[in-house]
Amino acid sequence: MEHPIDRLIAIMARLRDPERGCPWDQEQDFATIAPYTIEEAYEVADAIERGDIVALKDELGDLLLQVVFHARMAEEAGHFAFDDVAEAIADKMVRRHPHVFGGVEIASVAAQNEAWEAHKAAERQVAGGYDSVLASELDSVALAFPALLRAAKISRRAARIGFDWPDARAVLPKIVEEIAELEAELDGDAAPAALEEEMGDLLFAVANLARKLEIEPEAALRRATAKFERRFRRVEALAKGRGIGHDLDALEALWQEVKAAESKIHHEDTKGTEKG
Repeated sequence: MEHPIDRLIAIMARLRDPERGCPWDQEQDFATIAPYTIEEAYEVADAIERGDIVALKDELGDLLLQVVFHARMAEEAGHFAFDDVAEAIADKMVRRHPHVFGGVEIASVAAQNEAWEAHKAAERQVAGGYDSVLASELDSVALAFPALLRAAKISRRAARIGFDWPDARAVLPKIVEEIAELEAELDGDAAPAALEEEMGDLLFAVANLARKLEIEPEAALRRATAKFERRFRRVEALAKGRGIGHDLDALEALWQEVKAAESKIHHEDTKGTEKG
């Protein structure tokens, strides 16, 4: 019986076949497929966020297809094949878990995290042939990461050499400082580039606060956006039902009404859970 992964690899080979394949699949390359790979990873995260296990299975399949697609193009170019990808990650997992697959003992999760980062740093130096003088803690943080995620990763790397706030509360004055600088630019009728720079500084400081609180900023922003969307849809419905137009005060009153209703439901659910 053919293994499912072998079938998938064969299907992709057929799709890429120069004579019998699909014209769209034939003309793709790494650069054109990369956006789809990123999109599929986000759809996996979305299914997890919604708790939709059926969708998660489908989205993981879509993501796996992206790996197979890239591996097939690499094989056609004589670089590597899918088996090489699988073997490389298997070797990496064994290498980075000596406490599981070897005789090393690690006392805690924190110690494991430190060992993991040390392994990654050593691998980066070997793979990149870095000069120890020129090497940076910031090497290999991908430019393609979402901006908030990359900000958190960059600041986490900087913290390894002690360039960091002592705790989360210490970041708050920096955020206040960045807000003041943004206000100053607004008061001075600043150019768009100056406003963008100050806005970026503020977002970077907020990403650092999330990191110090051990909160993933991307996940926090996704949830906040979903909350806004849920409440705004309810405001829209109420406004239509009550004949309210573009009246900001009236819309704000509806917003507060929706928030109060959600708070009441949450409070009742909490009481029910406690009784249960």
